[in-house]
Amino acid sequence: MSSYIILPQPPTITNQSPKDYIIDPRENIVIHCDAKGTPHPSFSWTRNGTHFDTDKDPNVSLKPESGTLVVDISRVKAEQYEGTYQCTARNIHGTAISSNIVVRQSRSPLWSKEKIQDIVVPEGVSLVLPCEPPTGLPPPILFWMDSSELPSLRYQYYEFRVSQSLNGDFYFSNVLQEDSRNDYICYARFTHTQTIQQKQPIKVKVLNTPAGAREPTFLVPSGSSSFKTVLRGHTLEMECIAEGLPTPEISWTKVSGDLPSGRASEMNYNKTLRILDVSESDAGEYRCTARNELGSARHSIHVSVTAAPYWIRGAPRNLVLAPGENGVLTCRASGTPKPTVTWTMNGVPIENSPKDPSRRVEDDTIIFTDIQSGSSAVYQCNISNVHGYLLSNAFVNVLSEPPRVLTPSNQVNQVIRNHRALIDCSAFGSPIPVITWFKGSRASTLDGDPYILHENGTLEVPNAQARDSGRYTCVARNTLGTYENHVSLEVKEPTRILKQPDYKVIQRGRPVVFECKVKHDPTLLPTMTWLKDKGELPDDERFIVDSDSLTINDVTENDAGVYTCIMNTTLDHDSASARLTVVERPDPPSDLELTDQKKRSVQLTWTPGNDHNSPIQKFLIQYEDSLHHRGHWHNLTEVPGTKTTAHLKLSPYVHYTFRVLALNGVGFSHPSYHSRVYKTDGAAPDENPTGVQGFGTEHNNLVISWKPLTGLQANGPGLHYKVMWRQKAPGSDWTVVTVANNSKFVVSGTPTFSPYELKVQAVNDYGPGPDPPIAHGRSGEDLPIAAPENVRVNVLNSTLAEVHWDPVPFDLIRGHLKGYKVYYWRKHSLHKHNPDHMEQDILTFSGNHTRGMLPGLHPFSLYSFNVRVFNGKGEGPASHSQQFKTPQGVPGPPTSLIVTNPNLDSLTLEWRPPHDHNGHITGYTLKYQPVNNSNDLGPVEELALAANETSVTLLNLKYSTRYKFYLNAKTVTGAGPAATQEAITSLDEAVASRQVDIATQGWFIGLMCAIALLILILLIICFIQRNKGGKYPVKEKEDAHTDPEFQPMKDDDCTFGEYSDNEDHKPLKGSRTPSNGTVKREDSDDSLVDYGEGGDGQFNEDGSFIGQYSGKSASRDTAEGHESSEAPSPVNAMNSLNSFV
Repeated sequence: MSSYIILPQPPTITNQSPKDYIIDPRENIVIHCDAKGTPHPSFSWTRNGTHFDTDKDPNVSLKPESGTLVVDISRVKAEQYEGTYQCTARNIHGTAISSNIVVRQSRSPLWSKEKIQDIVVPEGVSLVLPCEPPTGLPPPILFWMDSSELPSLRYQYYEFRVSQSLNGDFYFSNVLQEDSRNDYICYARFTHTQTIQQKQPIKVKVLNTPAGAREPTFLVPSGSSSFKTVLRGHTLEMECIAEGLPTPEISWTKVSGDLPSGRASEMNYNKTLRILDVSESDAGEYRCTARNELGSARHSIHVSVTAAPYWIRGAPRNLVLAPGENGVLTCRASGTPKPTVTWTMNGVPIENSPKDPSRRVEDDTIIFTDIQSGSSAVYQCNISNVHGYLLSNAFVNVLSEPPRVLTPSNQVNQVIRNHRALIDCSAFGSPIPVITWFKGSRASTLDGDPYILHENGTLEVPNAQARDSGRYTCVARNTLGTYENHVSLEVKEPTRILKQPDYKVIQRGRPVVFECKVKHDPTLLPTMTWLKDKGELPDDERFIVDSDSLTINDVTENDAGVYTCIMNTTLDHDSASARLTVVERPDPPSDLELTDQKKRSVQLTWTPGNDHNSPIQKFLIQYEDSLHHRGHWHNLTEVPGTKTTAHLKLSPYVHYTFRVLALNGVGFSHPSYHSRVYKTDGAAPDENPTGVQGFGTEHNNLVISWKPLTGLQANGPGLHYKVMWRQKAPGSDWTVVTVANNSKFVVSGTPTFSPYELKVQAVNDYGPGPDPPIAHGRSGEDLPIAAPENVRVNVLNSTLAEVHWDPVPFDLIRGHLKGYKVYYWRKHSLHKHNPDHMEQDILTFSGNHTRGMLPGLHPFSLYSFNVRVFNGKGEGPASHSQQFKTPQGVPGPPTSLIVTNPNLDSLTLEWRPPHDHNGHITGYTLKYQPVNNSNDLGPVEELALAANETSVTLLNLKYSTRYKFYLNAKTVTGAGPAATQEAITSLDEAVASRQVDIATQGWFIGLMCAIALLILILLIICFIQRNKGGKYPVKEKEDAHTDPEFQPMKDDDCTFGEYSDNEDHKPLKGSRTPSNGTVKREDSDDSLVDYGEGGDGQFNEDGSFIGQYSGKSASRDTAEGHESSEAPSPVNAMNSLNSFV
């Protein structure tokens, strides 16, 4: 169904020309009048109060479907059609009329020809140049210019002293000789005709006869007070122009209150006070005050505000009423003086209109009661006073119409969650229908919280949520019927920017990426837009827009600005902005200038370059010395980035050229252009060489060296050095030589290692430098000529001795004492079996020591030693060699410990004596204890063995039990470290020995062969299983230990010393245990300082590994201990087979 309804309607004026209509006489006259109504209205005009027959005037026509009047002035003058026009629009339901339109043509008359006399005034007096423009329509814009047709007067002369008044006159508070001109011209610009007229030039000559100073007086307005009337809503302009010497200054106040804030402004150097949109509150007394140093003047302006008629509640509104309804037309306005109200109906005074019993007029109101069909009409309300009038048309349309909903049926309304939803139900009917809303099943009307029903039928959901989505029904009812319409509401998720673009500071030439990640309702189509400074992005391929980012490659300075990402959907949008600052190294400074030039200083100034958005942190000043080091620039000083001058301290005899570099957060600028050359005069050196020292390269010379002065330090030409020295002894004289182009001097024939005093002084052609300080040095060293005396030794224990000596006298050292060296060597062990050792060891004791410790000695040994002093040249002679003996110590562990002949309850242990006896072996101690399957240790048994024994057989052991053995040697000092071993008592050997008496029986041999064959088969199966995935215990232990020590397997008895590494962590019951919980072999080596543990493992001829037991981690021990006890080695099984065979 179409939403457009054709209903009868009286005319309504929709467009008309202004009341005061000024036309351009060069163009056709167009007086606008448009209206609407049903049926479409017809138009007619009156001119100066009488009917204007447009059909009879060939120069006049009406636009089609419009009342707009067009006058063709190509054959007539426009002024013939000046007058007051009024338009009338009619149809069968009423008549509407326009305001009175006064048509006048614009005029721009010329100034009258006149002879203007030259003006001659003395300097300092006031002067007024009259403008007196001709009367134009509308009034012209006035300004003053000179004959060059450039507004030089307009812009150069206006100041506190000179100004133009509101009427165009040109005022001088006091004149100066420079005000003399031949061409002061007042111009009038007429805006409608775009023409400019000018007054005859005025010549002003100011004489050089100054007038005296005087207090201010007002040139305009005159007197002490004046009055001004202004219309409400217009602009009020008041001016005060004063004369005086010195030039007065103007200020404004309102006596009865403050100047209106926001609407009042002082212009023309405070000479004009302007108030916009004047209201009644602006009436009152205003005071302008002119002041100079001699006094002041005041003028009061009394302002009254009148008003043309203006609406209080707006113009009367059209009425659409059903028969029998009531209504009111109100035409309420105000003005000063109070306006009068007159009513017309269809353009006819209401008192002359047909009587209507339902209508009653009460001043500015028409009341309709129980109106009936046929009462439709257009009423005109005219409100007027002396300042103007208001004319308004309002129709009363009496209709009988059933309700109709104009909103399209099944319209879908979409809204963002948490936003206000407005669901329209635009309805028409007469009487006006009542709107009711339902949702869904229409269980109840939607007329309360949270819904809001507006007068026009619109339903508002103030804060829409997802639950508000659905189908809504609006029902329009009046006395003539009911009309329903269905619409839908969809609540969508809001668009939100999850990651906003970040502020970026980027160096020019690099890329930058702004990220803008967005979340939106999936049913809405999003569009991402990027803006730069609120405008479109530049059309440049460097700008790459992706779905959630903007990339700018090769950034330039023009790319700096604010970038905004906007995500738009059909319902909402979200945006975020970030600034891009493009930085670059600063431009080099410029305009280097040297000022305040002195012998040893100069002031350098410069102009900073563009910092490219990164503040300058400092300036670096460099110089080039074109006299000594042309082409090389050196840093001189730095100044903060806020300064542009530097006071530079200079050196004599230098040809300076300066340049400046600027540093910001990006880096240094290029150097500036260099300054002019600044030459300083020469002078004697300000300083002497540093680093003066004396030393000898031979025993009979002294080398004097120093750090030479640089060219900048030389201060002048002819630089050389005055070298002085003398022996440090009473009565010694200075020897002086001159050295040039060198930084050392060699003095020959000096006594060995004698002290000297040294001085080096710088000299140039301008004279010597300051008196140099004395430095100290010595001539060359020679080898010491004496050995330490009173050398003696104190043996502290079996491995440590302390050597003492007396220091060598200083004069016999013949150089810088570096220290003493002790040479010592072990001649041989005191044990008869050990050979001699002649390898020397050296211990160095730096400095002036008189004793030293000799660590790491071998016990029970004979040592020789001597002591020597040494200096920077070398060693002196050795002292007489002396000897000392070390006492006995504890012996090393036995060299080997093996298990032989394991039997059911016995086995034999064999060993070799320790490699290091460290004294006389007095015997051995054997300790052993059983170990069960869970690696727990049993009670300890102990045997004392003679020194000459190398084996022992243990009887009465437990059957098939694993034992752990500990064997150590002893001297008088004590017991040494133990060698350890493990073994298992064997059942196989016992069975074989018991059956030896029947071994020759045939049946027994056959049985044994069968058993052997069966065992062999089982062994083969076992080996196959092992090869598939089992572990060989011995191999596993060899792989698992970095320093394994195993009991060898002997060919002669086929027994195998089972190894387990976890038992060393188990202490012997009733015995002392080392701090680490293990029993180790502790061989002593020949180290001078520390003690290392004993020797490497060895291999037997059959490839089995010989070593000592060493402990490992407890967790690993437990695992391997279980494996050892639960998975016997196949070698043992083979041994058992051999026993049976």
